[in-house]
Amino acid sequence: MEKRQLGINGPEVSKIGLGLMGMSDLYGDADRSESIATIHEAMEKGITIFDTGDFYGMGRNELLLREALKGKDRDKAFISVKFGAMRGPDGSWLGYDASPNAVKNFLAYTLNRLGVDYIDLYQPARVDSNVPIEETVGAISDMVKAGYVRHIGLSEAGAETIRRAHSVHPISWLQIEYSLFSRGIEKEILPTLRELGIALNPYGVLSRGLLSGKWSREREMSNRDFRNYSPRFQGENLSHNLELVEALRRVAEEKGTNVAQLAIAWVLSRGEDVIPLIGARKREHLQDALHAMELHLSATDLEQIEEAVPAKAVAGLRYAESQFKELDSEK
Repeated sequence: MEKRQLGINGPEVSKIGLGLMGMSDLYGDADRSESIATIHEAMEKGITIFDTGDFYGMGRNELLLREALKGKDRDKAFISVKFGAMRGPDGSWLGYDASPNAVKNFLAYTLNRLGVDYIDLYQPARVDSNVPIEETVGAISDMVKAGYVRHIGLSEAGAETIRRAHSVHPISWLQIEYSLFSRGIEKEILPTLRELGIALNPYGVLSRGLLSGKWSREREMSNRDFRNYSPRFQGENLSHNLELVEALRRVAEEKGTNVAQLAIAWVLSRGEDVIPLIGARKREHLQDALHAMELHLSATDLEQIEEAVPAKAVAGLRYAESQFKELDSEK
């Protein structure tokens, strides 16, 4: 497994990470034993980053990771955790709380659920519009000094917020959606990260499955699936986006690979400071990511990909409009 450095002075971590959300929440039912087997397979292949959130399944995802890591070498798992999203007993979303006391409260429960002494990287899931980012990062910095956290990250933060946060404590990475279908960060956010020496941790590199090459108009989703409410999966938007996928498929087939592997390889090609998360729920899905790391894209390949999927060609927002408005990265 190739390594990439986490920021300027951070540790070396695996070139890709495993995002665990779908193993417990938001994409319908998942097989617990297969999820654990996928985590074990990832570790065997040299993946070190395991990304979870305390609100994924209201704690179930952290407990799943704890079970998967039982008996494993703690030092071989770089655990990143998001916090701040509040939910009701029915799974409903109640907003965000990233106030200093909430930071420490959420962290205490996370440490207990995971059964660890520290979290490798801790980050607010969203920027809390009611709390200055300096206060949120300051509270996490206190936890770094106390030994409960090693590194601080941000998620879906805009350039100005990143600068303000970084002035309080070094930010190691920004976790944000980035793919052939989501390229908004290239104008301002990505240059800011590179100026400050902050790594990019993209999620959604397959655009929630659209770029898997396996999605179809006929696919049925459970009523608990996030994609039921995503504009990119609705009506004419979906038809248009699947046409883009077919154009990309032609490029992939010419190169002897598949759509998912090509889409992942494209993200990896964006720079040595890019460390993407792969949301694989099954071992077979993990294989696409592992094979993608072996692909080397030439200048001609990249041109063909750009022609197949121009930067602003995708139809529909990446979140429902009400959620989109909450993203500091889109303001």
